Amino acid sequence: MLRNRQELQNTTSISRVLNKTDKESVAIVGLVSSIRETKNKNILLSIEDSTGKINVLVNKNKADVYNLTKNLVLDEVIGVVGVNTQKIIFANNIILPDIPFYKELKKSPDEEYAIFLSDIHVGSTYFLEHEFNRFLDWLNCEVGTDKQKELVSKIKYVFIVGDLVDGVGIYPGQDTELTLKDIYKQYDVCAELLKRIPERIQVIICPGNHDALRIAEPQPPLPKEFCEKLYTLPNFTLVSNPAQVKIGKTEEFSGFDVLLYHGYSFDYYISNVAEIRNNGGYDRADLVMKFLLQRRHLSPTHTATLYIPDHEEDPLIINKIPDFFVTGHIHKTSVSNYRNITMVCGSCWQAKTPFQEKVGHHPEPCKVPLVNLKTRDIKILKFG
Repeated sequence: MLRNRQELQNTTSISRVLNKTDKESVAIVGLVSSIRETKNKNILLSIEDSTGKINVLVNKNKADVYNLTKNLVLDEVIGVVGVNTQKIIFANNIILPDIPFYKELKKSPDEEYAIFLSDIHVGSTYFLEHEFNRFLDWLNCEVGTDKQKELVSKIKYVFIVGDLVDGVGIYPGQDTELTLKDIYKQYDVCAELLKRIPERIQVIICPGNHDALRIAEPQPPLPKEFCEKLYTLPNFTLVSNPAQVKIGKTEEFSGFDVLLYHGYSFDYYISNVAEIRNNGGYDRADLVMKFLLQRRHLSPTHTATLYIPDHEEDPLIINKIPDFFVTGHIHKTSVSNYRNITMVCGSCWQAKTPFQEKVGHHPEPCKVPLVNLKTRDIKILKFG
């Protein structure tokens, strides 16, 4: 991705840069292995590739490059353009993989709608069952105005981005906050609720960190062992986390690519990236999502989330650029756009828990983002 950038056409290996004796312009691509501030308040990076490691100095007087560098994280892959001298590169530019500026804004030829949910947490004492049933009533045209019922008739997709149930043994003392302490019963009750979604609507579900499977990513689809009833519903598709699915494809229209990721890595970046932490933190899912899109990776830092290594390809790389990037996890809805990618973070159906109150989270439950696929306009529906 980086080598396709014009600024990095003449990329060379770090070992070759280290062997140069003359001062000259160079371009490298590598992983960030350390970040520190010098006594003069400049930033010194250590960058490595498969051939070696080199220091890169970013001068505080180069404001744009310096501000970008302050938000780098360990292990992410970047491009560096600068001047080599005495086995150090003085950076003139830092380049991220990022999304191209020319990304097309696709629009469906037909007026159809998609709904995005996450973090239902069935089984929790704090599960807002009444409000969730009110949403299901609306989806079945049992409540609402005639105009709303006409809109509901055009809803074609419902996405659920993880944490269908609250789980069992997720954290110490969780059993005191459960109305259903049996994981099988949690999924049975969840299935009974979700089967009220009309069969004409396609439902796509990926797991989250509270669901009954490994936390390490990528997570496989929810196991039949625990949620067999979900697999019997004809309009339900269960996918991995992360997953990229295509919707709305016809002979005349190429369809939309939707990237689903529950968002377990969000906690790390909210805590460790100054731009996110100082500008709203857990209240600004859009900043985290933009950060990950710029890195083209759902968890660029090694310790940000557990993962299952793959010797052929990193499954958390964002290879194919999506039209929609959909997440959850932080219990607060957010809708924004980055270079023609619609970014949607789902709300939740769980009231504020003691843990969230303790750490200062501000969940906003029962909000439902509704996207018009013909115009890409988004409304936030409130059921709380």
